[in-house]
Amino acid sequence: MRAIYAARQDAAAPLTGLEVGDLPEPAPPTGWVPVQVRAAALNHHDLWSLRGVGLRGEQLPMILGTDAVGTDPDGRQVLVHAVISSTDWVGEETLDPRRTLLSEKHPGTLAERVWVPARNLIPVPHSLSAAEAACLPTAYLTAFRMVVHEAQVRPGQRVLVQGAGGGVATAAVQLALAAGAQVVVTSRTEAKLERARILGAHEAVPTGTRVNPVDAVIETVGAATWEHSLRSLRPGGVVVVAGATSGPDPSADLNRVFFRSLRILGSTMGTAAQLAELAAMVETTGVRPVIDSEHDLGSEAGVRAAFERLDSGAAFGKVVLTT
Repeated sequence: MRAIYAARQDAAAPLTGLEVGDLPEPAPPTGWVPVQVRAAALNHHDLWSLRGVGLRGEQLPMILGTDAVGTDPDGRQVLVHAVISSTDWVGEETLDPRRTLLSEKHPGTLAERVWVPARNLIPVPHSLSAAEAACLPTAYLTAFRMVVHEAQVRPGQRVLVQGAGGGVATAAVQLALAAGAQVVVTSRTEAKLERARILGAHEAVPTGTRVNPVDAVIETVGAATWEHSLRSLRPGGVVVVAGATSGPDPSADLNRVFFRSLRILGSTMGTAAQLAELAAMVETTGVRPVIDSEHDLGSEAGVRAAFERLDSGAAFGKVVLTT
């Protein structure tokens, strides 16, 4: 089976371990079903795997990828939900301490076929192309859970999204706008700020700029923006954290947190039920995932160009591979 996989790991030069070629078809667990992949979006999780974070060397080679859209054995077009909970787990899958993502324990989505539990398949929104739909299961689901379930954004509230251009940040801007919020976006580059304005952000300002108080902050950057996130909140506001791409911040500014009754909530991915909710939201609101670039899933040159684009940090929106 043709696949895109991590053959080696290098923290400094992750793309040196990327390979495109044939691997034996995996033996799936009982109850799992195959999905013929039509499109798959890349995520920073793929780069972390190539760097050796979250994936042990003895697990190599490992097929990469957590996002996919494809066709199930009954011919249905489906989204693949990448969170795999334990077989005996009851309840929300993201709270299972033994949960994994596809490409961590089980082969990922960047292949001709991916095997997943039948419960992890969600119908594709009819209004989306395969490339657009492939953006939903990781970045857009993460943003949906942050904006709708954790921050519980309501019409008229002010929402600050740190780090314009990233997949989760871009999704958060769109979903907060769809929820009726006033959206403030930050970035270190004017080009990404301009793209955020075009996307509909009410304010787009350089990172660290003082802004009028906000009700909620969507935080995936970490150390570089953490102090600004806390200082930007109104009393009683909430910062929802789903990543720290610039590294963790050792200072929580606890005086500010307790004196202003701030809330800090952690959020990871989302459930299959939330992915179904997201699919319904994009169908009814007209939200369309932002695609930075599309590349050929069947071409080694296309695959490498896609990973290089992701690794460059220059992408605005999602990098997608399509058949």
